[in-house]
Amino acid sequence: MGFLVRKRRLLVLILLLLIALFFPGRLAVVSALNYTNYRQVSSLRLERIRRHLGKINKPAVMTIESPDGDLIDCIHKRKQPALDHPLLKHHKIQREAPEMPKVLRKVTTTSTSNGGETESIAMQMWHRNGSRCPKHTVPIRRSTVHDVLRANSLFDFGKKRPSRRSSDAPDVVSGNGHEHAIAYTGTTQEDVYGAKATINVWDPSVQVVNEFSLSQIWLLSGSFDGSDLNSIEAGWQVSPELYGDSSPRLFTYWTSDSYQATGCYNLLCSGFVQTNSRIAIGAAISPVSSYSGKQYDITLLVWKDPKLGNWWMGFGDNTLVGYWPAELFTHLADHATMVEWGGEVVNSRANGRHTSTQMGSGHFAEDGFGRASYFRNLEMVDSDNSLSSVLGISTLAENTNCYNIKSSYNNEWGTHFYYGGPGNSPQCP
Repeated sequence: MGFLVRKRRLLVLILLLLIALFFPGRLAVVSALNYTNYRQVSSLRLERIRRHLGKINKPAVMTIESPDGDLIDCIHKRKQPALDHPLLKHHKIQREAPEMPKVLRKVTTTSTSNGGETESIAMQMWHRNGSRCPKHTVPIRRSTVHDVLRANSLFDFGKKRPSRRSSDAPDVVSGNGHEHAIAYTGTTQEDVYGAKATINVWDPSVQVVNEFSLSQIWLLSGSFDGSDLNSIEAGWQVSPELYGDSSPRLFTYWTSDSYQATGCYNLLCSGFVQTNSRIAIGAAISPVSSYSGKQYDITLLVWKDPKLGNWWMGFGDNTLVGYWPAELFTHLADHATMVEWGGEVVNSRANGRHTSTQMGSGHFAEDGFGRASYFRNLEMVDSDNSLSSVLGISTLAENTNCYNIKSSYNNEWGTHFYYGGPGNSPQCP
């Protein structure tokens, strides 16, 4: 009986493949994992998607299959998508190592006085089988037809939706369903040339496919209520729409026009130049923190190289991942004026109620270490390329019944905060 079932499944699979090859106009994408069930795709749209994927999925020197199903292509550095950007037509990949920020006030981070088990470093799942990309290549997560179909349109693929921003508080949007729990520097601070933090990683549940939950650093310059806001962003996120699963993933983002037309997540458009052969942007992070158990975190540093002006990203113990070329920006071509650290979710109110999408661990800030999410050792880079602990921050959460934030300071974690929440609950209807 088992043999007959397997044979029948094999015949169905062969039939679907034949339909896909010879009748693309009738192709129905059927995959629970990819959140694209029974969606009809016209042959014209499918051809446009394939052409687009042909531009961003560059020819690979080798391909590594991650245990979670991702395909990581090892692309020659000079063939990566970044260099397709019109502003980078004559850009030469920076070979000289950037000048690392000097540490002014060192903070101890090897243990915790907050109770519970000591934090450990989270890594990427595609490393588990031991494979690595060869020298002179960079690992890039391959995009698929399913990835594009989960987006509203081909134009929207890999992009944040434009949002109306309030001018009286940073990155707070009105009427578009985004909710935050963030800490931020005031606009009266000196010019900012970088920021750093250590963030513990969780796998918050996301209620519907077009919502997400993320934790990140923002570096901002320009007007919040205009169309010229420049933003560089990095952190971890759970986004079923973007990745087709519920795993937390390392991500980057950039825009030079308030998310209207420029920029994208990760390497889904040209712009970010990757230099590291071991870190794949968009790949899953593993393991993750557990409630009342071991905490796993990542450290992120974004700063402006004082010599060549590019904005570099460091991961973990000062591992260089790559950079955003200064040519991409207007205001950020010089410096940032504000830094934000914290969480963000999308609340689409799918059933007329507040979303149950969790932020961080899904627990409120007051639950503390081992239960709530944290950002610790908040630091900033100044005009002298010096990295020092942030001593004064403001905090903001639009709806504290759903998600909140509480900041503190000690000698070990410096300026830090806990944040997050469960979303929909009796106090968050």
